[in-house]
Amino acid sequence: MVYKAVGFPKKIFKLNKHRIKMAQKYYSQHKNSPITEEEIKEKYRDIQEEMKEVLKWKKEEETKLKDAKASPQKKGATKRALKKVARRINTVQGQIIYWKLRAKGESHFKANLEKNEFWASCQEKAEAEQKAKDGSELPELLKKKL
Repeated sequence: MVYKAVGFPKKIFKLNKHRIKMAQKYYSQHKNSPITEEEIKEKYRDIQEEMKEVLKWKKEEETKLKDAKASPQKKGATKRALKKVARRINTVQGQIIYWKLRAKGESHFKANLEKNEFWASCQEKAEAEQKAKDGSELPELLKKKL
């Protein structure tokens, strides 16, 4: 027996029963077993340690920026690195939110939603800062003409 999608060319969406049964068999099982409470707590501790490392990295970059002997190229590289540090901090904070909720017993889906909402708010803040920066860089004469 052959199944075909309506409105599409016949050659693209032809499936036979054998292929459908194989797909159902393959996707009916979980690939990974659920993680235990101990593993959740361990991952929560790991992500907190990672946050300490990221904050240490941030301090190192800030000291490089304050160095009076640093060349302009080095300062520019440090400013770019600080942007990466800020993104990494947001990423790790989102992971902390996720694993904290998982440790409290929340489901993966609810914790993942909270993490994604946090990341979306961080993205919105970054876009707002970028727009403010772009607007402030224009001279007053150009602003009046626009």
